Amino acid sequence: MCSGENGQGAGVQKMAAPVLSAHEVFAEGVRAVLETWPVLQIAVDNGFGGAHSRQKADWMVDAVQQYFHDNTDLEQDEVEDFLAELMNNEFDTVVEDGSLPQVALELRELFGKCQQGQLAEVRDRIAQLAQRRAPVKVTAVPAHSPDEEGGQERGSSEDEEEEERETEAMECEEAAGGVPTPPRAQDSLSPPDAEDGWTVVRRKKK
Repeated sequence: MCSGENGQGAGVQKMAAPVLSAHEVFAEGVRAVLETWPVLQIAVDNGFGGAHSRQKADWMVDAVQQYFHDNTDLEQDEVEDFLAELMNNEFDTVVEDGSLPQVALELRELFGKCQQGQLAEVRDRIAQLAQRRAPVKVTAVPAHSPDEEGGQERGSSEDEEEEERETEAMECEEAAGGVPTPPRAQDSLSPPDAEDGWTVVRRKKK
């Protein structure tokens, strides 16, 4: 009687704890790595892959894991080249921030652990990646550095003050019957400011 109850209890416990396969765990690992890769997230957030950039990022997860399963003993440079090719073809983006080796190494380590059955370690790594995941945004940046901007603002203030002094001098001269002093030539020939002082960030074409 006791043995029967124990057997039923064990059966219930087994059903309540489904175990993911190594293939499924690796898929989760690939997604975690790619979702914390700033280059890819910037490309997605800014629509470098067109209207379906998010779908392309999801497709990349399947493409990367399938690439590992279809090829044995992948070398570091092979994984880097594959990732670079995906980014170039799908998002018109050339990865030049030095992140490719790190991403490729992370994927290779996760795949190796899955093959060795070290799924608990892979899940721990996925949890760590999820904690450091943060939204990545790109905004337009001023064409000049803050120091330059501060200098321009100070220069504008000084120019305005000088113009006011010149105006007052001209008024005084006119009141005294003198000849007004013409404005400096360099003031009239100074180049106009940029339209809005902002640069446009564009992705690099292949």
